[in-house]
Order: sequence, then structure tokens, then C-alpha cells
Amino acid sequence: MCLFWLSGCGETDEPVPPASVRVMTYNIEDVRTQDLRRTDHPRLKQAAARIQALSPDILLVNEMTYDQPGAPGYESGDPEGLNAQRFVENYLSTPQADTLEGVTYQTVMLPVNTGLSSGYDLNNDGRVVTEVPTVPPSPENGRVAQQTAQGRAYGNDAWGFGTFPGQYGMALFVRNDLEILRDSIRTFRFFPWSQMPNAAEPIDSASGEPWYTPDEWQSFRLSSKSHWDVPVRLPDGTVVHVLASHPTPPAFDGTAQRNARRNHDEIQFWVDYLDGAAYIEDDSSRSGGLADDASFVVVGDLNADPDDQGVYRQAIRELVSHGRVHGGPAPTASPAGQAAFPSLDPNDTARWGSRVDYVLPSATLSIDTSGVWRPVSRDTTAVSASDHFPVWVDVHPRS
Repeated sequence: MCLFWLSGCGETDEPVPPASVRVMTYNIEDVRTQDLRRTDHPRLKQAAARIQALSPDILLVNEMTYDQPGAPGYESGDPEGLNAQRFVENYLSTPQADTLEGVTYQTVMLPVNTGLSSGYDLNNDGRVVTEVPTVPPSPENGRVAQQTAQGRAYGNDAWGFGTFPGQYGMALFVRNDLEILRDSIRTFRFFPWSQMPNAAEPIDSASGEPWYTPDEWQSFRLSSKSHWDVPVRLPDGTVVHVLASHPTPPAFDGTAQRNARRNHDEIQFWVDYLDGAAYIEDDSSRSGGLADDASFVVVGDLNADPDDQGVYRQAIRELVSHGRVHGGPAPTASPAGQAAFPSLDPNDTARWGSRVDYVLPSATLSIDTSGVWRPVSRDTTAVSASDHFPVWVDVHPRS
């Protein structure tokens, strides 16, 4: 019998093309530690069923809390960053329907900037809010927890908006027979925004002065969550760099456009990384961008739509059209999925009508197929797993 990734099985056999690897991104809205400690959370059971049905080999989940001290549900003495594994153990490994099979993954979960106190008055309201407020528990019915005024006040002075440390984190799930090159992971959580050439520094339109003080601007971190470069070796030996992030939404903004400008530059970072920009320095003080010959996939909720004429500047358009990015068509919904959401464009990945979630393979990878998963019926009374749809692309290394 032929093995999946071998180039051939016998002298008379034709070469077998490399098998596809499915890469998927899914924003599961505001998943918290206490949700993951349960085994019966309605939204997580529904999300796990989606994942089991689509069966990605590499999956990025956005908005999963990085469990750490100061976060609700974290128990003193526990190691940090266990929530991704909890999702595997409590949901993904258990079939969520008779027609589905459980799946298991290796996980990567690393610290993020969201909900970490900056010690500065970043929203310029005259207060420096550094104490994590009381966080209301997640609703028992599985719906998304509501924010409070106290939580927003704290989050607006944090390095990345979050009402508690680790909220809206990221988690990477990798099929067990793929190899995560953990010693080669690069993170850019601490990279100062001010070190980016031509940074889109927010300006107070009323005074014409910079929004942030000189001390704040020198300390301000570009990543609202983090930027990760996680190399994964495929069974044929090809290494694919998973470039994961979740830029801040370009909304909830004042006239200084703090979030729109930051969103732009968080995306611009990946454009520059692919260009090998010398200014880039990771959290281990290693300089430079991605090697010219490296294969990669850019994944995550980038919170920007290239078709949105109101998008701040051009970073998202530059990224999707970059010379190193595969120029294939954007993933789209199936005809049935489109019929269920006729007001959306076929490539919209969010229920409010935007393409914000991306799997962008490098030109060194061939695309076999892709899609945006949408339910084919709309039950307005049910708890929805997320306000985003899963997006996936099947790729294989070019021979």
C-alpha cells in the first residue's frame, strides 16, 4: 500500500503528488478559561463540531484566553497557557455528533498583550487604570459575556484592549504527525511601534500634537495581541512558517484613529516581514524578516477588508497582493452557504459583512481548494458559535 507522503510506491508507479494540508483560521468569540474547564459549553461544542467536520491539519483560533494570573478561571499554581490543551481534551477529542470523529492536536499557546496593564493613560481620559476589575462570570447558557464600564476603562489603558490579562488570546493547533519546530518559534510581542519606519503614529486632530506622550510612544507595543512565526515541518520535510496574528479592530476609535492606525501597522508588519526588513527584531533580539525562500501561510483575523474603501491606508491590500503570497482567488462560501446569507459577499468571513479572516499561502505552495464555511440554515434562536465563519485552504508544496 502506498504511504501518503512518499514520492512513489514502486518502480512502475507514477510519482505521487504531496498530500494536501488543510490550514484553517477560526475566531471563536471571547472563549474564557471557565468555559474551557466545562465539557458542556454550548458554543464550544458547536465550534468543536465545525472543526471536526472540516478536519484542519493546522488551525489558528483567535479570541481564546491565555490563562495566567489575574485572569478569571485561572487557579493559583497552575502552569500558564493550558487553555488550548483544554479545548482539545474537553471538546475536540470527543465526537460532537454521531457522524463526527474526535481529533487531537499538539498546541502552541503563548502570552499576549491584551489586558496587560501599561501603567499609562493611553486613552487620555485623565485616569491611569491599572487594577483588573471584577469580571462577571461567563453566562451558563454559553452566550458571550458582556463587558462592563469598569472593564472597558481598564482595557483602554492596557497594551492591547482586554478587560483582564490574556483575554482575546491566540491558540495554534497542529496535527500530531506534523512537527512544530518549537526552538525556532519567533514572537514579536514586545516590538515597539515607534521602531517601525513610517509608523502611523496617532495624532490628536484637535491639537495637532501626538496622541501619546514621548514616554508612551517609545514604550508602546505594536502588537495588540502578538505576532508569531511558528515553523511546522510537513511529512515530506517542507517547513511552512505559520505567521499568526490578530490585529486590533480599526473601530471604537476617536479622531486620532488610534485603532485604525495600529491595525494598519500590525498588518504592515507582515508585509515588511515578507520583505525581510532589517528593522524587525523579535523578542529574543534576533533581527530581520523571513528568509526569501521560506514557505509560509499568513493566518488570523486581520480585522481589515481590502474591498473596504474606508480602510486606513493600504496594508491589507499590499499583503493580499504581495509578490510572495499566492495570487489565487479568495476562499468563498458554498452556493448553499451563500444562499443562507444573501446579503454577504461570497468571500465575507464575518456575519456583519466583511472579509476579515485570512489564510494566505506563499507562492511556493499550490492551492488545491479553499472555502468559507457557513451554516446552510439560520436559526435565530440558537446560540451561535461565533460572529465569524471558519476559513480554510488546502495546500501542498510545489514539486
